[in-house]
Amino acid sequence: MNDSSWGAPSPGTGFSGPPGQAPAPVPPSGAPAPVPGGPARGDDPVPTRPVPVVPAPPTGASGTDGGGEPGRSENGGEGSVGDGRGGDGHDAGHAGPEPKKVRKRAGRDLRAAIGVGLGLGAVIIASLFVFKHLFVGVVVLAVVVGLWELTSRLSERKGIRVPLPVLAVGGAAMVLGGYVWGVRGAWIAMAVTLLGVLLQRMAQAPQDYLRDVSAGVFAAFYVPFLATFVALMLAAEDGAWRVLTFLLLTVVSDTGAYAVGWRFGTRKLAPSISPGKTREGLFGAVSFAMVAGALCLEFAIEGGTWWEGLILGFAVAVSATLGDLGESMIKRDLGIKDMGTLLPGHGGIMDRLDSLLPTAPIAWLLFVLFTGTG
Repeated sequence: MNDSSWGAPSPGTGFSGPPGQAPAPVPPSGAPAPVPGGPARGDDPVPTRPVPVVPAPPTGASGTDGGGEPGRSENGGEGSVGDGRGGDGHDAGHAGPEPKKVRKRAGRDLRAAIGVGLGLGAVIIASLFVFKHLFVGVVVLAVVVGLWELTSRLSERKGIRVPLPVLAVGGAAMVLGGYVWGVRGAWIAMAVTLLGVLLQRMAQAPQDYLRDVSAGVFAAFYVPFLATFVALMLAAEDGAWRVLTFLLLTVVSDTGAYAVGWRFGTRKLAPSISPGKTREGLFGAVSFAMVAGALCLEFAIEGGTWWEGLILGFAVAVSATLGDLGESMIKRDLGIKDMGTLLPGHGGIMDRLDSLLPTAPIAWLLFVLFTGTG
């Protein structure tokens, strides 16, 4: 029985009731008429109030429509907020499905990051152990690209003019000088580079001279001079293993910090600088690096011992974390997330060098103290 059978008027019935009241239905021929106010006869119900007509829900609303999914809104959510209906299309009094738990997600594309990391690792290992002099070229290339990223961001965000050609040539000279002539060669190249920065800037207007020169001195020290200590490690007789140990401990430290911090991190390490870093992550970095350092010094470095590896791992984890925080300070001051986009899943070259650069002199010094210069 549909809604139209509830008191629908029929012509010719002679209905004379009050206005707005529907006439009684006409019984079929031969059937007795119902008694007004009395009980219904047979199966004829007596309506006491009009039955509301429920319109069909529009497409995309909660409930089941012609081609949609039951109990889901247009955006795929479980029901609609404030529509009085649960996620399964029933009334609000019925409990809908429990909301899904939000899972932690990494801030970067892990597949791309892993792929790029494996590619870089292959290049490093091949250049170190096939013909280690090639690794000097890898360091020089990383230094030049890192300087380009840093000076570009300084110019874009702060309007600071830093002479990239002078820094690139001087940076390459620092790395090569350190590899061939040792610490003395690195210092001489550094001094000449700084002099070139001063002279090049003098050819321009004196406005902001001190600012630009200071930025040039900082860039020369931060990128190529610190990278020179990698070349100093490589110059030793077992230099390839020293460099590999230094790189491996830094990567292990970063991995331990990420794994432990992502799973257990609750207490922020430096929220005003890097909100994602936690104290638990620092503990993971130190623990992972100390274990890896003990193994590397015991089995990979001639003359090294496991307890020296513990010290080296601890120092690498701390310096790598401080280096990461240092570049986070720079990027926050510049108002950027990454220094570049050259490495998918990683950012730029400088976003990979941030932990390595300040760690290189620490690792070189400890290698010298523990095993000698080679």
